[in-house]
Amino acid sequence: MRAKLTLLSLMAMGTLGGVIASGCQTYDFEPVDPLAISQTTETRVITARASKPNLMLLVDTSGSMTAPVDPSRPGCKQGAEICGSEVNPCNTTLCPTRWSELQDAMKDFLDSSGTLARIGLTTYPDESEGDSCGASTSLSVPLPAEELEDPATLTANAGLVKSRLLAIKNSSTTGEQVPVGGTPTSVSLNYVGSRPELQSQNRSSFVLLLTDGLPNCNAQFETPYPDPGCFCTLTSCDFAQDIGCLDTNASVRAVRDLKAKNIQTIVIGFGADFNSSSESGRRGVATLNGMAEAGGFARSCKSNAECGAGDTCEAATGLCTRRFYQAANKTELVNALKEITEKVVVDEPCVLSFDPTQQPNSEELVVVFLNKERLSPGTNTWNLTDTGIVFNGTTCERIKASTPANPVNIEVRAIQRR
Repeated sequence: MRAKLTLLSLMAMGTLGGVIASGCQTYDFEPVDPLAISQTTETRVITARASKPNLMLLVDTSGSMTAPVDPSRPGCKQGAEICGSEVNPCNTTLCPTRWSELQDAMKDFLDSSGTLARIGLTTYPDESEGDSCGASTSLSVPLPAEELEDPATLTANAGLVKSRLLAIKNSSTTGEQVPVGGTPTSVSLNYVGSRPELQSQNRSSFVLLLTDGLPNCNAQFETPYPDPGCFCTLTSCDFAQDIGCLDTNASVRAVRDLKAKNIQTIVIGFGADFNSSSESGRRGVATLNGMAEAGGFARSCKSNAECGAGDTCEAATGLCTRRFYQAANKTELVNALKEITEKVVVDEPCVLSFDPTQQPNSEELVVVFLNKERLSPGTNTWNLTDTGIVFNGTTCERIKASTPANPVNIEVRAIQRR
């Protein structure tokens, strides 16, 4: 919890746990320089052995995932046609597809980061009933059982997720599962959100949505084709008046419902269907932007460089124009997953960061309490750095040894000088 009071607000209030008189201020914890302009208090209850987050992967396995990531490559052309259909599959050695690139990226991610979270897997559409628009009705790989989060369990579960993803082939003549069907995003999100294991009070929960297509397959779409409210995502919607429509509102609503259950949704748009030069691309960007904002994981920024090539940082919102993570190939997907991982994992327990606008100027302006005991700065206590308060030596070890049953309470009071 952070409290921030500027000098103007102090003058308006007249008091702050003390008095303001004769051109100087008195604060409730320390005498301060008359040039101090603000006071901030950072409090944190540390349980260094904090519960690792739940991370449910919701992966789009629709038919468009077999399209090439770069159709201009010579190996993608078979005669006069570009490969990527069920009858004309790509040779992924010569022409990598969205699915083959996703598999490679997820293999690297799960091998390197499998112990950072309790990872599970859900894929969609579910064709078990012969419906190419079927919503997810089961988990491909459940989260680890019984709240387990030891490294061996997490590594084993990440291995199951990897094996399940690699078992879905880019093409098959022997009946193996391949990407096929539509993109029932909203109804699949609803299913994942109904899972009780993701509604844990003891840990954070995230849904990582990887999709290459525009959401559709909503049989309850409010304004079916040919109503102008339907943007058709198919070659023709004459025979798919409802399920062929771009399902923006329901998808955003599903993400918002997850957020209301304290489940954040991270959105990755994978492939080329989000190219803003086409109408479908522009609508795709708008849809995934809405989902990213509703999910509480829109990409924040301070400069254009943080948003990447072809994107800008909006000064008014502090968000990238493209709110979701976009990846066109394996390399970009690996980079997106790395960036996401850094934000999802448990914070470093021995570092307490300030709002940059409230960063104190020197250690003399900081008072630190640990379990109500005041600590002076030092090699075995704490120091002020550019990143905030860093706890050292035996104090850091004490913090790391804390548990939910035996937490450490930290309070930092600081002022900022002009």
